[in-house]
Amino acid sequence: MDWSFILAHIPDYLGGAWVTLGFGLCGVLCSLALGLLCCLARYFRVPVLRQAAACYIELARNTPLLVQLFFLYAGLPRVGVLFSAEACAVIGLTFLGGAYMAEAFRSGLEAVEPSQAEAGACIGLTPAQNIRYVIFPQALATAVPAIFANVIFLIKETSVFSVLALMDLMNVADTLRTSGGRTVEVLFMLVAAYLLILLPISVLATVVERRLRYAGFGDQHSV
Repeated sequence: MDWSFILAHIPDYLGGAWVTLGFGLCGVLCSLALGLLCCLARYFRVPVLRQAAACYIELARNTPLLVQLFFLYAGLPRVGVLFSAEACAVIGLTFLGGAYMAEAFRSGLEAVEPSQAEAGACIGLTPAQNIRYVIFPQALATAVPAIFANVIFLIKETSVFSVLALMDLMNVADTLRTSGGRTVEVLFMLVAAYLLILLPISVLATVVERRLRYAGFGDQHSV
């Protein structure tokens, strides 16, 4: 292991890590918003939107992100629709992640017993208040593990952004491997970089889940 090579190229990996983390977090936030909208459309059985959301979820979950990126970056320009590489990265990750987040939210909503909504109505809550104060908090508490799992999954999926010529971690590693031939060192730094990004998220997920469990938040029998 050539530690001098590793120390010399730490700045390159830091730059790639910021690109990976920036696009990853942007995609995650947009995915949460899109997933929640799709989930609500299906949960409340909104005509047309419910069917459209179901079709979108199946399409997004059953096609690889790499194929989606190629469609955005190389396919759409054929019909006059142009996106920058950065826009394609965010749109692609949002398109994929929104479907997974929608299913995470849906599993949370379906886990809430109907009696919870009935109890809320009995104490005089309006339907909107019932959703906000009774149903959604319990659904979110149930969905937290799946949401965090999706966050980690989406950040790992940013590894395919190198096809868009973005200088993310994977692109940095491939460039250094090709130019320097230090495969072991390059891959060691790549693994370490992803670990430094994903490990804190995994720890945070564990802490949040533990606190929700200890607090009894989302306990279906507490109302």
